[in-house]
Amino acid sequence: MKAKLLVIELWGLGDLVIATPFLRAVAERYAVTLLAKPYALELQARLWPGVQVVPFVAPWTAFTGKYRLWSWPWWEMRRLLRRLLDGHFDVGLSARWGDPRDHLWLWLVRAKLRLGFPRLGSRSFLNHPLEQPAPTAHRYEYWRALGRALDFALPARDAVPFPPARTTGHLFIHTGAGQAVRVWPLERYRALAARLRAAGHRVQVACDPDQQAWWQRAGETALATPHSVNELLALIDGARAFIGNDSGPGHLAAFCGVPTFTIFGPQLPEWFAPLHPRAAWNEGRACPFKPCSDYCRFAQPICMTGLEEENVWPAVQEFLRGLG
Repeated sequence: MKAKLLVIELWGLGDLVIATPFLRAVAERYAVTLLAKPYALELQARLWPGVQVVPFVAPWTAFTGKYRLWSWPWWEMRRLLRRLLDGHFDVGLSARWGDPRDHLWLWLVRAKLRLGFPRLGSRSFLNHPLEQPAPTAHRYEYWRALGRALDFALPARDAVPFPPARTTGHLFIHTGAGQAVRVWPLERYRALAARLRAAGHRVQVACDPDQQAWWQRAGETALATPHSVNELLALIDGARAFIGNDSGPGHLAAFCGVPTFTIFGPQLPEWFAPLHPRAAWNEGRACPFKPCSDYCRFAQPICMTGLEEENVWPAVQEFLRGLG
């Protein structure tokens, strides 16, 4: 019988997708339960079918108002704790650096071996604290460190296996992001799409629901607005390349074998670039406060609004030429 392992990854779609190599590898040796946002249920069949998903929207992952304790779903959290206690986990872990909330959950569910990267006193909740990877390390390196602690080796970032890229299909432009400060201005995406179409490329534009009206006013007749991960996957499956913001859809496209071009803003490519070997990006305009974790100090995110179409177009052309 396999030992039982609890993995906590309660944050964004991109964070969860980056965990894929670890989840695939560890599921071969452990009975894995993943505590994650509900869209993990849609990812499960595609990315890690051997993993059991327990859906949970942690109130502290909200962008605003995360510590309005009176509004937290305390009854739901109590039921969740009971369910996890019944799991009798041999191992529990979190790859998020220094998140005492994750580490507290590992302690509350009484996982026998508790692994994580401690900060702010959270070492007391862990009985196997790990040293943080280098400050410049990609988010994936945290999962590699956890793998080493469990005595298995994950491939290096440039050696992660992916499905072969398609040679036909549309260019998939996705203009949404988890936070507004990560969105390159929509009028510049529209101009980019027009240039690509003029060059003979077939382009599929997709957006978040709050951007739909803008694109409709702009005359985008074939606009897609995916409302679920499965709808997003259907669009990715017909694409030969992805262009978009630093967001979950780009990471998901990469793990489906689609080369990605990412327009970065407040975050750093060395931390969050999609893992695909043919991934490319524009770093966005310089800012003295970058990285700012999406809490911009200016009225407009200059790292994005200061990035003109002419700064992006040559890099996109080079990216597409590299695809052949």
